[in-house]
Amino acid sequence: MTQYLWTPPAVQSLPVRGMTERLPINRLFFVGRNYHAHAVEMGRPVDKTVERPFYFTKAPQTLTESGATVAYPPETSNYHFEMEMVVAIGKPGFRVKAEDAHDIIFGYGAGLDMTRRDLQLVARDKGRPWDLGKDVEQSSVCSEIVPMPGVVIDQGEIALEVNGVTKQKSNVDKLIWNVREIIADLSLFYHLQPGDLIYTGTPEGVGAVLAGDKISGRVEGVSEVSLTVGSAE
Repeated sequence: MTQYLWTPPAVQSLPVRGMTERLPINRLFFVGRNYHAHAVEMGRPVDKTVERPFYFTKAPQTLTESGATVAYPPETSNYHFEMEMVVAIGKPGFRVKAEDAHDIIFGYGAGLDMTRRDLQLVARDKGRPWDLGKDVEQSSVCSEIVPMPGVVIDQGEIALEVNGVTKQKSNVDKLIWNVREIIADLSLFYHLQPGDLIYTGTPEGVGAVLAGDKISGRVEGVSEVSLTVGSAE
């Protein structure tokens, strides 16, 4: 039996609708600028004819279950919400063809990519990695995973409210790169594994939240996600 100097971190996991077993998390992938209107509001329009998707990752330890209260993070004054549909991978996949992408899908969730926007934009403009802006503790929020083996979601409303006021409202049919295309492209770079989560991108309307704000979001036909922003530590 392997002995460690201290107790290793617990396996990150999410509840699965209709099951007692939880889904163990492997990696967290995020697709950047995958809705045209959001790309425009961020000042970086996307031309799909000449560009490919781009990605960033977050540590699995940033995963936070829906319904949590998280502290307003340090070293930022511009903490943003981003509502996203999340794809849960259920089988290994490498160099997956788009037409076969459904074979490795386990299910879906509703997620939030919480972001220190001020730090992200400074890093972006200086050509530096986004880690301090994106890889934020407790910033990868996700609902329960809804099993939908082999299902490709290509339409459905995606929306978010802050304190009951609608801030984001779009449809996943507006994804620049759809679920099949994302899986096919990402699997050229990585051997996708069961437990990998792919946050597929956020629509327009992202914005800042303050301590005490309550965020709620949903992906039609999938699930709902919620988060309360607590006081800064």
